[in-house]
Order: sequence, then structure tokens, then C-alpha cells
Amino acid sequence: MATTRLFIRDDISPGKELPLDDEQARYIGRALRLRAGDHLTVFNGKDGEFAASVLSVSKNTAVVQVDAHIKTATESPLKVHLVQGISRGERMDFVVQKATELGVKRISPVLAEHSVVKLDARRTAKRRDHWQKVAESACEQSGRIRPPLIDEPVSLNSWFGSKTEEADIDLILQPRAATSLTSITAPKTKVCLLIGPEGGFSDAECEDAHIANFKAVSLGPRILRTETAAIAALTVAQSLWGDLRNE
Repeated sequence: MATTRLFIRDDISPGKELPLDDEQARYIGRALRLRAGDHLTVFNGKDGEFAASVLSVSKNTAVVQVDAHIKTATESPLKVHLVQGISRGERMDFVVQKATELGVKRISPVLAEHSVVKLDARRTAKRRDHWQKVAESACEQSGRIRPPLIDEPVSLNSWFGSKTEEADIDLILQPRAATSLTSITAPKTKVCLLIGPEGGFSDAECEDAHIANFKAVSLGPRILRTETAAIAALTVAQSLWGDLRNE
């Protein structure tokens, strides 16, 4: 049976007692039926992963005690920054979930000219918080100990204007681009991938990407859905340059 893993929004150290939030308490008590003395692991994205045990659990409350630190090696040496055109509903959740499982370090959701989704200021913050929780849950399932940073959604033009983080190479996926992703020279440690929404990027946005030194690459002869393109590109990148290499 797989060990239960919980992402904790608190500092973690051996011997510390950690009260769980209502949702996590109900999850381990009702869904998993854990009881006092049962074992699990906890992590918070900064202190590593720790063995823990349930001290108490009731209808809506639970407390776990942190035991020993666990050495974990599930973070990829390849730092991937995914700049993802926002897609509708579950498609974007799917991208965030699978990108997390595939080791991405940062996700910047962007609104493009052809984006179907429209977000006001209130919904922008709400969606970002939702996607962060999706990423944390994906970390619990996949064994990762550091959830990716998820930025607040902005327009693609705004993202280009505020871009400060430097990657070894910046790539934009474009159907029928002359260069394939598999032919790119390996980056030292960091790559930025720019992927469009359902309607793709406009000609003007592709030109802006070119001006920003993004190189156009393709994933083969077929046009992929936005969520498929993200997963395929991340898998290829990790297989070529990350921790999916067969060494």
C-alpha cells in the first residue's frame, strides 16, 4: 500500500505536532480511514520530506506528529518554466496537474488574443489559488517535494514586458516550425516553454515571441491540442535533458 503524503502549509521539524486543516482531516479520517498510530509522510516545499504519524483524528480535526527526515530525490535537475496559454476549465487543471508530475518548476498562465477564457481581477486570483492547490495535490501523488510556483494570470503582452527570469533557451511551440524540439542543443539547466491556448497564438504574438528571442519549434507533423502539446513537450524535454534520460 502506498504511503499517504500530505502537503503542509507550516514549518516542519522532527518532534513537531501539526494540526491539519479541515479538508485534510476529513481526507485522512473519512476517505483513508487512518487512525491514531498510522504512518504517513509530510512536506511543505522547503524543508524536505518527513515521516510522521497520526496522533489523533476525529470528524473534522486531526493532529500528526513529525518524526524523522526522509532523503528524497524526486526533483529534476532541469528547471522548466512553462508559460501556458490558459484553456477552459478542466483542460487547464489537467495541464497544471501533469506538468507538476513531469517536474516543471514554474507555471505562468497567460491570456492570449485567441484565448476563450476571460478573467477579471477577482477570478484571476481565485484561479491562481485553485491551480496552486491542484499542483500541491499532484505533488502528494507523484512523490515531489516542491510544488511549482504558479504565477497570477496576465496577458501574454504583459508577461513579455515583465519577463526578467533568464533561461538558457526560450522556445515557443508552433505547428510546422522548421526546427523540431528534439534537435535543440541541450540547455545547461533551464528552459522556458511557451505554449498557446486552444486557438493558438496570433501572428502578432508569434512575432513578439521572436523579438523576445523565442525560437520556434515543433513536435512533429500533427497539430496537438494545447493540453497534449504541454505534456508532450515536457516529456520530450525531460527525456532529452532532465531526469527521464536513460543514463
